[in-house]
Amino acid sequence: MEEHLVLLLKEEVERRIQRLKALMDEKRLDGSFFHYKVDYYYLSGTMQDALLFVPLYEEPILFVKREISRAKIESPLRNIVGVDSYSEVKKYLPPLKRVGVEIDIVPFQEVIRLKELLGNPEIYDSSLLIKQLRKKKSTFEINLLEKAAEIQKKVYSYIPHVLTEGISEIELGGILEAYAKKLGHEGILRMRSLNYEPYSWHILSGESGSVVSQAESPMGGYGLSPAFPVGASFRKIKRNEPIVIDFGICYYGYHVDQTRIFAIGNIPKKFLDAHKVCIEIQNAILEQIPNGTRSKDLFDIGRKIAEKYGYRDCYLGYDPYKVRFVGHGVGLELSELPYIAQRHEYPIEEGSVFAIEPKMVFKGEGSCGIENTVVFSSGKVRIITDNDQGICIV
Repeated sequence: MEEHLVLLLKEEVERRIQRLKALMDEKRLDGSFFHYKVDYYYLSGTMQDALLFVPLYEEPILFVKREISRAKIESPLRNIVGVDSYSEVKKYLPPLKRVGVEIDIVPFQEVIRLKELLGNPEIYDSSLLIKQLRKKKSTFEINLLEKAAEIQKKVYSYIPHVLTEGISEIELGGILEAYAKKLGHEGILRMRSLNYEPYSWHILSGESGSVVSQAESPMGGYGLSPAFPVGASFRKIKRNEPIVIDFGICYYGYHVDQTRIFAIGNIPKKFLDAHKVCIEIQNAILEQIPNGTRSKDLFDIGRKIAEKYGYRDCYLGYDPYKVRFVGHGVGLELSELPYIAQRHEYPIEEGSVFAIEPKMVFKGEGSCGIENTVVFSSGKVRIITDNDQGICIV
């Protein structure tokens, strides 16, 4: 990691640990374990194979299986201990009566093993704390997200130079991924999920933009096989059809999300008209966020505008596959708190960074819409994925 980022990360990690301890104190936890690498990266600065323990009153201990010399370079934590097995950690721990474990994602067998090792303490789901903690982004994090957005802007500006009739969706995806990696895109996208594997090449042309698949998304695409049944396929891109390009970028672990619509030659008027409504929905929702409007009410704003223009049947997908969100947080994962969703009661808080993505799906024909990553700070919303929002005709 670059030296200036290491120095900034030390201050960041100290603040994060203190905020975590305040939440732990509220829940009467003696300590919390973090097995999930995204979360211990957030709290330690390294993704080496490790287990992080944060006691309520003492300094954190990072137990590293592999590779400890790199962990000591990457992490500002003072207590970094090499272990061959996590069964060795007990001798470093204080007595624990009530302890946090990320039971939303740690395998059940590992939770049982840890509980036995520690003498059967009460277990609390610490994922509730870390997800709440990560929801609010610092200036340090926003700067990294903005750098990711700069890479994404260059990728989308590159698309008209390589988008040609007859190229397959997946070939275009490969070209864009190679270009993005030259700019610093890490290639991998992350999501807190058992079975969903996020990827950058969500490129759907023509009717493939209306194909539903396993992903909780208005459009899934054909994918390459039953083993990976989402995203870009071998379908050849044609003239005069909508081309949805949803190409996520990850930089230093931080994700930004953006969707733009392209076409070669021309595009049917129905997609142009629907796309304009999607932009209107986006702007109407963003306008209300500084007012403290609840997530579910923001979601309803979009639904009502879509219905007003006659798009009830295609907004956010078609029945019975409509999704119940129009926005999701981004950060160290592609989808995290906060959500702009039908059942979420909270307002969007200052410091939140999220993607907003109103989309229309016309069954058997294709899709259109917009997606942008947005920062909410100092009482204002600011789009950081600021490529032209109109449909790009090549």
